[in-house]
Order: sequence, then C-alpha cells, then structure tokens
Amino acid sequence: MEKIWINKINSFEEAERADDNYYREMTPNERLETMQFLREIHFKLKKDIGNESREGLRRSIKVIK
Repeated sequence: MEKIWINKINSFEEAERADDNYYREMTPNERLETMQFLREIHFKLKKDIGNESREGLRRSIKVIK
C-alpha cells in the first residue's frame, strides 16, 4: 500500500518552501521521471499540439561568445 502524507501550511511562502524541500530531497532521476510524467499528462490533455516528440525532454544548446 502506498503511503500518503499531508502537510498543513499556514502561508503561501511556507508552502513554496515545503515544495522546494520536497523536490530537493528527490534524486535527479526521480525529478526527471516526475517531469516526464507531467509532460505525458500535458500531451494527453492537449491533443491539438501536433507532431511534437513525446519520447523525452528537449535539449538545446546556445553558443554565447
């Protein structure tokens, strides 16, 4: 059975700190998995997006001189 935790927050600032701490405690791989999960949900909700790749995160390079 999966455990669920609840955290009572008294302000938006405190909620933002709690979110930051939650994601900071995740491993980099867990963060990427979460991001990919959110991307898949986005693509399912927005079917009119077209031919965008759903395989992975986009990578881009910008050369600055």
